[in-house]
Amino acid sequence: MKKPIIFLFVVILLVKTTSAHEGGHYHSGDGTIFNSWTLKNGQQILGNFMYSKGNQMFVEANEGKMIAIKMNDLMPADKKLAAFKVAQLEKMNQQYEPSASSSFFNFEKFISLVIWFTIALALLSSVVKYLNIELVKRNKFQFLIGYASVILIVACSKSGTSAGTVTQPTIVSIPKTTTTFFDSAFASFKPAISTRYDATYFYIASTGIPNHNMMIGITNWQQQVPISQPYADANSWSIPLQPVYATTPLSTKTNLMKGAIAVAVNGIPIFNALNNRGEDSYLIGELDNWGGHCGKGDDYHYHAAPMHLSTINGLKPIAFALDGFAVYGAKEPDGTNMASLDTCHGHVGTSGVYHYHGTKDYPYVVGAMKGKVTLDPSMPAPENQILPQAFTKPARPSTNPLKGAYITDFAAVGSNGYLLTYKIGTKTAYVKYSWDASNKYTYILTDTLGNAVSTTYQR
Repeated sequence: MKKPIIFLFVVILLVKTTSAHEGGHYHSGDGTIFNSWTLKNGQQILGNFMYSKGNQMFVEANEGKMIAIKMNDLMPADKKLAAFKVAQLEKMNQQYEPSASSSFFNFEKFISLVIWFTIALALLSSVVKYLNIELVKRNKFQFLIGYASVILIVACSKSGTSAGTVTQPTIVSIPKTTTTFFDSAFASFKPAISTRYDATYFYIASTGIPNHNMMIGITNWQQQVPISQPYADANSWSIPLQPVYATTPLSTKTNLMKGAIAVAVNGIPIFNALNNRGEDSYLIGELDNWGGHCGKGDDYHYHAAPMHLSTINGLKPIAFALDGFAVYGAKEPDGTNMASLDTCHGHVGTSGVYHYHGTKDYPYVVGAMKGKVTLDPSMPAPENQILPQAFTKPARPSTNPLKGAYITDFAAVGSNGYLLTYKIGTKTAYVKYSWDASNKYTYILTDTLGNAVSTTYQR
């Protein structure tokens, strides 16, 4: 009996050893491109987020130098980005925590099986001896090996403490978007925009001023006008390289009425089709001939699909949603007519990858976020927004709607100014504005009676 007993102990030790596994670590922002973090005192720190502890985050700078930054010392936009990075890291750590109910080998159940099978074997041995079964007696050692193997198979094939069969959820693997695919979509709009990437995101930097005219055609005007925005460095637009399907897509009818939900390939953000009052911006006349207008920060953005970008980009995407999925125009990527769309306003293409489509009808771009997104915890629905999010920098206080006004012309004046022409009835009025190298903005408002008021703001 010594040989089978030794064998059993070896099997127990072997299984206990091989069932263990090492955990992993997530590293954010590997590479030579560094995020720029701006402190409230104006100091800029270059480094990629690594981890946080208490009210501090730690970034890795050049040559592996670790720098501690207090969250409260960051500018508001960078503080929100840091909070997003912390949340993402915590989410990934939770994702890779080992689960006892899903382990390959249940050691406790193994011991229980050993005890019960040993009792059964003792009874079996007595029966064999009583019946004088010579075949089993001559091959006792091989018989016990088979017995130990049965124990091992049973212990490894079933685990967990609950009764019944546990069905694991089906995980759909989405291929990581290549940076060359992103670059091909944005290439036609460079150097007006610039792009970069790290291990997690593809970043788009722009001035927020498109490659086409603006504002003409608006009949419901909020009196905002477009100025350049600092969408660069740590405040660039961020598209995840690895999209993940959401368990429940987030509807844009009741969410995301603040901030962008996508970024067009010309560097202009795309907002929800509904404004912050829940109205269709296009139907109520708030949008220009290109589907855009300006927000309270004098920031130009689209609310409708920028379908006109297909004339430049052809069959390439016209935008990317902030969940990582591409947005195409009226045609499929292979040139065929657009297939029917789901409630998210997209579908899985012939490549097996999901994408959205822009259309001329509501919801225009995204009906619901097909991919997982992180929401700003400080903003409840419906005026919640996705993080990370680039933020605007206004030059003047926000203005009020001007009843009856419609914009008839918009033209550049020199290299640092614009002239907007609007009418109320048959009478014409103007907004002329410009800025200098020190970011001093001058607005000259001329009403329908010819009265002009000039105001200067330091940005």
